[in-house]
Amino acid sequence: MSEQRDTKVPDTTPEQRSAEHALIEARRSKAEAIRARGENPFANDAKPTLPNSSTYDLSVLRAFAASGMENGKYITEKVDELAAGKAFHVHGRVIAIRDNGALTFIRLRDRTGELQLLLSESKMGAEYTRLDDLDVGDFLEAEGSLTASKRGELSVEPLRIRVITKTLRPPPEKWHGLTDVEQRYRQRYVDLVANPAVAEAFRARSLIVRAVRKILDDQGFLEVETPTLHTLIGGAAARPFNTHHNTLDMDLFLRIAPELYLKRLVVGGLERVYEIGRCYRNEGISTRHNPEFTMIEFYWAYATYDTLMDFTETMLRAIDGELARALPETHATWAKERPFALSEPFVRLPMSDAVAHGAKKTEIGAWQTAIGADGGMGLVAMLRADFVDSMKEWSKSSARSKKIDWSNFRKGMGKCDNDGERLFACYEYLVEPFLAEDFRTRDGSRSVPVFVKDYPFETSPLARRNDVRPDLVDRFELFVHGRELCNAFSELNDPDDQAARFREQVNKKSRGAEDTMDFDEDYVCALEHGMPPAAGFGMGIDRLCMMLTNQPSIRDVILFPLMRQRSGGAE
Repeated sequence: MSEQRDTKVPDTTPEQRSAEHALIEARRSKAEAIRARGENPFANDAKPTLPNSSTYDLSVLRAFAASGMENGKYITEKVDELAAGKAFHVHGRVIAIRDNGALTFIRLRDRTGELQLLLSESKMGAEYTRLDDLDVGDFLEAEGSLTASKRGELSVEPLRIRVITKTLRPPPEKWHGLTDVEQRYRQRYVDLVANPAVAEAFRARSLIVRAVRKILDDQGFLEVETPTLHTLIGGAAARPFNTHHNTLDMDLFLRIAPELYLKRLVVGGLERVYEIGRCYRNEGISTRHNPEFTMIEFYWAYATYDTLMDFTETMLRAIDGELARALPETHATWAKERPFALSEPFVRLPMSDAVAHGAKKTEIGAWQTAIGADGGMGLVAMLRADFVDSMKEWSKSSARSKKIDWSNFRKGMGKCDNDGERLFACYEYLVEPFLAEDFRTRDGSRSVPVFVKDYPFETSPLARRNDVRPDLVDRFELFVHGRELCNAFSELNDPDDQAARFREQVNKKSRGAEDTMDFDEDYVCALEHGMPPAAGFGMGIDRLCMMLTNQPSIRDVILFPLMRQRSGGAE
C-alpha cells in the first residue's frame, strides 16, 4: 500500500514528467495485479454482499448515528448499540490514507460528505492485504460494521474492501487545496475533488436556478425555449459570434439574447413567459464576463418596470432564503462575508439624479452651479464642449475627483452623438464606480443594492418611453455592491416607434458602431399584430451565483469557462 502524489502543472520539466510517468506506471501495475486475481479494476458492480447489509450515502450514515453523539463526539457504545445486527456498505473516493501497521485509517468521500474507514488487520484477516492495491484518489467500496473511534469519530469498520476504480493518474501535490488558478479552471474535475468549497459553490448554483424556476412557476409563468441560432442581431447591443448553416447556405449568429422571440410569444397570448438559457457575446473576458453565459429573461403582460422593481427585491430575498435552507452552514459563512445586505430596502435612483449626486460629490465648483440649474442634464450641457483644459484643475478638487478616470471619461463623452448618451457617459464615470461607497446600510457596515432607473431613450432601443418625460424610458438596472446584476424595462409596444429605433441602430452601424442591432422586420410585424403593455427582465445567472456565493470571478461559477489555448493547441 502506498500514497502516491505528484503535481501536474501546465509547464513541467523533463524531470517532473519522468517522475509522474513513474507514478502512473506504478498505478498501472497495481491495476494489472487486480486483473491477475480475476477482478476488474474498473468495476461496475458495487453492491452489498454481507447478510443484513445495505448501501448508505455517507451523510445518511451520520444521520442514522446522530443519537449516538454526546458533546459533538460519537460514543462507541451507543453507536454499536444502534448498529447491532446490521452491516453497512459504503463507497466513494479515497482522499487520505494513514497507515499504522496493523491499523489503517482511510478518509472516504462521496457526493454527500466524508467518513472514516477504520481497517484492522486482526478483524479483516487476509482481506487486509488488499490495501496493497490502494492509492489516494482510487474509488473504493467497503462493507462492515458501524462504530466510533477512540477520538469519537464515526467510522465504518470493514470486513471487506475492494478497489472499484483504479485511478491511474496521481492527484495534485496539494490534494487538499489546489491553488494554481489556471490549472483549477482547465482541470475542473481535479479542482472539484481537491477543493470541496468549489463543489459547494456549484451545488449552490443548481439550487439558485431551481429557486428561480420555482418563483416564476408559482407566479404563473410558462418556461419556454427559443432559437439560439439567429438570422439577425437583436435583443441587446453586443457583438455576436458568427456561424454558417451548410445545407441552407445561411450565415447565422449565436444569440446574444432571447428577448425578441419571447416578446413574440407575448404577442401570441402567452402573457407570462421565461427562458433560462445560454447566450453568446463575442466580447472581452474579465472577472464578470465570459463569452458564453446563462441568462434568465422573463416577460410579464400588464406589468410595469415599477412592478418589476418590487418583484426583483422579493425574488432575490426568496432565492437567498432557499439557499440558506438548503445549505445552512455554507450560506451562513457566505452571508457573513458579504459586503452588501439584501435585508434593507433597495435604493431607487433616477439616472439624472444619480449624475447630480456624483457631480456634487466631486466638490467641483462649476459643477455645483450646473446641477443647481438642471440637475444631471445641467452638467451634460456644461460638458457638451471639450473640457480638456479644465481636467487638470478639476481632478484636484477633492478626494472623489482624484478617483475619476478623467482620460476615458473625456474619450467617452467625445464618442456621444446626443445628450442622452452624454448623460449615460456621465453616469458611467461619475456614479457607477462609487455606488458601493455612496449607498450604505443604516449602520454603514455594508452597501445596499441600487436600482438606477429612468434611462435616456437614446441608450435603450427596446424600452418604452416615459409618458411624462418622452426623452427617458421606463428602465432600470440593478447594481449590487457596484456590480450590474439585471436589466429591466417597460416594453416598447408601439410598432412605429420601434421601427424608428431600429433604423437608428442601422444608421449607427453604417457609421462604424459595432454593438448595434439589425432591423428586425418580422418583430415589427409582430408588434403590428398587437402586444399588450408588458414589462421584461433579464439577469445573468452567473452573476447572481457570484453575488450570493461571494465568488470573485465569473469563472468560479462556470464549470468549464473558456480558456486560451496552450501552445500547440492543447487545452
